[in-house]
Amino acid sequence: MLSRVAETMYWLARQVERAENAARVVAVNANLLLDLPRGLAPGWRPLVDISGANALFETHYEDYDEPQVVRFLLADQRNPGAVLSALTAARENCRTIRDIVPREGWEQVNELYLFARDGLDAGLTKGGRHAYLHRVILGCQTVAGLLSGTMLHDQGYDFMRLGRHLERADMTTRIVDVRSASLLPAQTRELQPFDTIQWVSVLKSLSAYQMYRRSEQVQVQREAVVRFLFKSPAFPRAVNHCCERMRGSLERLPRNEGALRVAGRLSRKLLGTEVARLTQGELHGFVDDLQQDIGDLHDEIARTWFPPRQGEGA
Repeated sequence: MLSRVAETMYWLARQVERAENAARVVAVNANLLLDLPRGLAPGWRPLVDISGANALFETHYEDYDEPQVVRFLLADQRNPGAVLSALTAARENCRTIRDIVPREGWEQVNELYLFARDGLDAGLTKGGRHAYLHRVILGCQTVAGLLSGTMLHDQGYDFMRLGRHLERADMTTRIVDVRSASLLPAQTRELQPFDTIQWVSVLKSLSAYQMYRRSEQVQVQREAVVRFLFKSPAFPRAVNHCCERMRGSLERLPRNEGALRVAGRLSRKLLGTEVARLTQGELHGFVDDLQQDIGDLHDEIARTWFPPRQGEGA
């Protein structure tokens, strides 16, 4: 497969996943703020913290209030993690490989982009936000499902799977890290009900609430949630599940030794750590290590299979 095509398919999947993740965290945060007392509500800054784009945000915006954060995460084309930016890039990538993806896939990506663009003004209002975000999330899931059900599951599809699951693993670690740090109140009996609400919001940010209840069969609590989101082999957004899917895709690709080595290091670190027993500070350090490994895996994938950037060696 041409390296340019492999890179395009990889980034198409990452960008669709990124748009869905951004829409999901905005939608869940709005609901969380309705459920918590004013003094405990985390506000909107944690959403920018999750994206890791604080420096970019602070360059162009004055405050971490609701209108500015929502605009940054939905509409700001300077932010590559914004819904509209991600879908614009996904549409362009899909357009360049229209001879490889099914026609229905291109049509769905294009329709989703047009909806996100044309409905943006309504999506930025409180009254129109819910319907807008719901449609974006559903559209992204439709793209992923349609491509999974209609594409040849060849090397091109393996690069799409790599992109989707790498982006998904990265986002899961970010959500758990930022939310657990910014949402946990002091552990007192009076605040315990709000602690539960906050961890429910973590699960809902990943569409994990129902599957957590089915899998763990315990009340929503920090230790079980952290273990489920990092270690579950069966939940599609758990880090462990994503790592296994990435390794499966890598095993089918040529010249995979370096990438498999990094992926193996990531899996060993994940499975060898009792994440549920980590303190908040230890969890933050553990997540930093995981994210470094995820970044290293992306770099290894790019070095091995993608065209060199201008100024890089051949």
